Amino acid sequence: MTSLDMMNKNKINRETMDRKSESVISIMKDDSPRSLGFCGWILIFISIIFTIALFPITIFMCIKLVQEYERAVIFRLGRIIDRKPKGPGMFFVLPCVDTFTKVDLRSKTFEIPPQEILTKDSVTVSVDGVVYFRVNDPILSVANVRNADEATRLLAQTTLRNVLGTKNLSEVLSDREGISHSMQFALDEATHPWGIKVERVEIKDVKLPLQLQRAMAAEAEASREARAKVIAAEGEMNASRALKEASLVIAESPSALQLRYLQTLNTISAERNSTIIFPLPIDLLQHFVSHK
Repeated sequence: MTSLDMMNKNKINRETMDRKSESVISIMKDDSPRSLGFCGWILIFISIIFTIALFPITIFMCIKLVQEYERAVIFRLGRIIDRKPKGPGMFFVLPCVDTFTKVDLRSKTFEIPPQEILTKDSVTVSVDGVVYFRVNDPILSVANVRNADEATRLLAQTTLRNVLGTKNLSEVLSDREGISHSMQFALDEATHPWGIKVERVEIKDVKLPLQLQRAMAAEAEASREARAKVIAAEGEMNASRALKEASLVIAESPSALQLRYLQTLNTISAERNSTIIFPLPIDLLQHFVSHK
């Protein structure tokens, strides 16, 4: 699948998701006041009278508290009364009429279970990862999806399989950073209507079948042995060239052979061993050579 096909597929999926969440998102963007109807206002009036009549008791039912990292989405008679969530701190609700849902804004993390994935070159691998995300819009996370955390987890598993299905084994093993960025972009784009911001995606481990591991190890060992043989052959060739040049230098100067002979004796005598050396003058050797 080419990159153009992937872009077209992502565009189609985005348009489909936008159509599905259009009804809820349009309500969230509408700043006009909501009409509760005649019965709704009657219920609100009764709730206010009840709160005033039993003030010392209802004060504990009306005042609510959320932490610094939390926000509250208030529903009045089933409708969201404000486009901005309440909190942090104290806020006021009407008993029997208002309900609220707390939303945690802290970054959350979850592990993607190991997924058996068939790569583009027909190799089965087991891949797992970790996803970091947080709630970016509390109202959308409550109104547009039933369980934003669970939906993000399931979508991450599917996205991991879809992304790795377009990669070769070599790309899966070497381009983990690119795969993480692709997954983060796809997840962030898909979870935007849910009020979720995907901060980071990381590939933890890629497990290969045991037989494939052995084959790759044998291939790597053979490659290293071949390189070692080539390096050894190049060393022998360079050593032969150096010996040839040394022989030419020694042939030009007869005294160089005597100096080299003495240097070799000095090197041998420096070592602590039981070898006995009898020095032999080079002049005697030259006498025998001249007779030949």
